[in-house]
Amino acid sequence: MRAHSKPDAGLSGKFNFQPPHAAGGVLECRLMSPQQEYQRRFDQQQTLLQAAQALSEKFWRTRRVLFIALLVFAALAVAGWLPAFLSVLPLVLFIVAIVRHQRVIETIERATRTANYYDYGLARLRGAWMGKGNAGERFKNAAHPYAEDLDIFGAGSLFELLCTARTRAGEERLAAWLLAPAMFDEIRTRQQAVNELRDKLDLRADLALLGDAMNTGVHHAELAAWGDQPARFTARVLQIVAAVLGVITLAAAVAWLVGYGRQYVFAALIAETGFLLYVRHEVGRVISELERPSRDLRLLTQVLERVEQEQFTSSALSQLRAALDTNGLAPSQQIARLHRLGEILDWCKNQFFAPLAFALLIPAQIAIAAERWKQECGPQVAHWLDALAEFEALNSLAGYAYEHPDDPFPELVEVFAQGALFDGQQIGHPLIAEARCIRNDVKLTAQQSLLIVSGSNMSGKSTLMRTVGVNVTLALAGAPVRAQRLRLSRLNVGAAIHIQDSLQAGASRFYAEITRLRQVVELTQAELPLLFLLDEILSGTNSHDRRIGAAAVIKSLVERGALGLVTTHDLALTQIADELQGCARNVHFQDELKDGAMYFDYRMHEGIVQRSNALELMRAVGLDV
Repeated sequence: MRAHSKPDAGLSGKFNFQPPHAAGGVLECRLMSPQQEYQRRFDQQQTLLQAAQALSEKFWRTRRVLFIALLVFAALAVAGWLPAFLSVLPLVLFIVAIVRHQRVIETIERATRTANYYDYGLARLRGAWMGKGNAGERFKNAAHPYAEDLDIFGAGSLFELLCTARTRAGEERLAAWLLAPAMFDEIRTRQQAVNELRDKLDLRADLALLGDAMNTGVHHAELAAWGDQPARFTARVLQIVAAVLGVITLAAAVAWLVGYGRQYVFAALIAETGFLLYVRHEVGRVISELERPSRDLRLLTQVLERVEQEQFTSSALSQLRAALDTNGLAPSQQIARLHRLGEILDWCKNQFFAPLAFALLIPAQIAIAAERWKQECGPQVAHWLDALAEFEALNSLAGYAYEHPDDPFPELVEVFAQGALFDGQQIGHPLIAEARCIRNDVKLTAQQSLLIVSGSNMSGKSTLMRTVGVNVTLALAGAPVRAQRLRLSRLNVGAAIHIQDSLQAGASRFYAEITRLRQVVELTQAELPLLFLLDEILSGTNSHDRRIGAAAVIKSLVERGALGLVTTHDLALTQIADELQGCARNVHFQDELKDGAMYFDYRMHEGIVQRSNALELMRAVGLDV
């Protein structure tokens, strides 16, 4: 394993900076655990950072000394005690020190961001990542059949754990994968791509460090829509006329300054004014259309450029890489051209540059150049962004796969002769740190399609349902799963776990729950079999109505070929297993009271729970019961 070269801390400013992945490659990554590899890279950046900070302090001291020397030499030169040309020496040294110091400062900034990147990776492995990443709040949708119930989005969500996308298109693609099951062929293709990307730590680190630390992402939809619009203002002759008029005006201004008549300047300005009156509507339209989609193009350029450097072997990644290849310039270079046009437009708004921009007719030239860019590249923008979104979503899943090497890809059962299937051995919840994750076996088939889960408060019933649902979500998105082994068919998921009332909608919790239950039942009409997850079903009504209503809903779901789990505190509902003639099975979670404290093993046991902890819990918090 190669070590980083030690930085030269001398005042020469030589600083042998290497990227975070310079030491070690794919083989070393595989030989070390994710935690060891992240820690190694974090330590390297800390060492580099400390050396750079020490060198920076030396530069600060040197700059102060050189500045004082510059003042002294200048004063001596003015007083006539020193030749004037000698005062140039400290000035040159001072400028060189500033330039070299700036490079060290940039090294400090990058090393800090890189160290923070690996520190966040270590936090994920410790289970201390919640609230620190991209939570995908904009994707939250209470009407979705399982997103709210399974914590797909929000602080501490599955999306926050997975997402490393730098563009909005990548975020949206990953969100879409988590919200709907893919076809089996697509899932297998994603699995191959994720497996190839798994060990590309360098690529993920480079992408994470591109752009600004607080960059909000590329507005891809606006850019794609702009590229699809027809280009109308593309006449080359107008661009030539604008350039010629600008040069003539500049030449006339220079001539005036050296003593020639100002009438030439007036004539040139009159000609430019006439030209601007002729094109003002088109120039204004193009510039207004370009301003919004041109934001954040620097980040998009950098992301595309980094991805273009990679070569892949899996079919999915090879096709995505091929989609980025174009005749002539690469997409990153094409986007960079557009980015430069946008930057020049921003300069034109500067009060000092604006007069020169007007004299040279720069806005008109930029407008024509932008329309010609759209004519040449506009139709391909959507394809570039689509390929990049796909890649970023795959790369997010690959990061999770690397950090959880023991999590396997699921076995996809395409045609299960006896119906739908979920067969998980030692499945756990991926949002719980592995050191604290208790695993259970869960098997649902067409012959035994229902688990009725009873147990005391906080014993793990709801977590079991979320565990099943989240692993199905991961499996059908193309990601590894938290299990020793998982076999499943394609399934729709419908859940009623986290149901809340709504003051704004004027809906009680009971009404919200029965509305969701109707949505879940309607999912049985879809092409795919349903996996339903119902927590404390109909708990908002009296026990008599609850018993009748719950039994009817559950029987309806089972008769329609759905698989599922139902949790309950009401032991009367456990009798449904007898009524379903072997299609249902009672399981439970246990607790134990020791010295006034409740202990849970979070393991699923056969049969119906035999005791409740509600009274013990009330007494434990000081209630007189």
